[in-house]
Amino acid sequence: MKKGIAFGDSIMKGVVLDRNTEGGIHYSALEDNFAEQCGKRLGLSIDNYGRFGCTVTVGEKILNRHLDQIVHSDYTFLEYGGNDCDFNWEEIGRNPEAKHMPNTDIRSFSLIYKSLIDKVRGLGSKPILFSLIPLVSDRYFTHVTRNMDETGRRNVLQWLGGDTEGINNWHEIYNLQIFKLGLAMDVPVIDVTSAFLFHKTFSDYMCADGIHPNEKGHRLIADTVCSLFDNNKR
Repeated sequence: MKKGIAFGDSIMKGVVLDRNTEGGIHYSALEDNFAEQCGKRLGLSIDNYGRFGCTVTVGEKILNRHLDQIVHSDYTFLEYGGNDCDFNWEEIGRNPEAKHMPNTDIRSFSLIYKSLIDKVRGLGSKPILFSLIPLVSDRYFTHVTRNMDETGRRNVLQWLGGDTEGINNWHEIYNLQIFKLGLAMDVPVIDVTSAFLFHKTFSDYMCADGIHPNEKGHRLIADTVCSLFDNNKR
């Protein structure tokens, strides 16, 4: 049986929003997440090291702890960017006029991601990247401002240019960088972005927080991954 190893954030881990109640939010990890589904359908043994909130910087440290496993893995799946492009929304809500930076600036994101790809290749495993899943911007805005008062929410909206779609615009800059890396380094990129956007109501595949795919979304990702592998066998 061929082996795979996976690194990424909460999407790779299979995290979904269980419920959104007055008392707060609750996340859990799907046992049958897309990585598990892909392993079963493709006959791959996949070790999944996805971690909630993970950026490429944290991901690099996690990957370095599993070098021996990468050496013995046919494929190394890498899924980063969603947390790298995110901001401290509480700070923006308090002071929208200040200069705010994402968790990982775009230059550092690209350089660190490139170094991860180089390291995986140097260990003899085939790197495979994932593009970003599109945000449901209105849901995500509601989610990140859920603990703010009206002034804070108004400040965040102001910082976004008066439209919640401003969140998607920044998100897409990092997504395009992933495709650029794939092209420049001749690394396959699994285009899950298009897989979601092909559905006019792709929000049906997303949790209430607007950023995590739900169970239906994980099936869609699994279908996309498996189709890529099937096409490569032909």
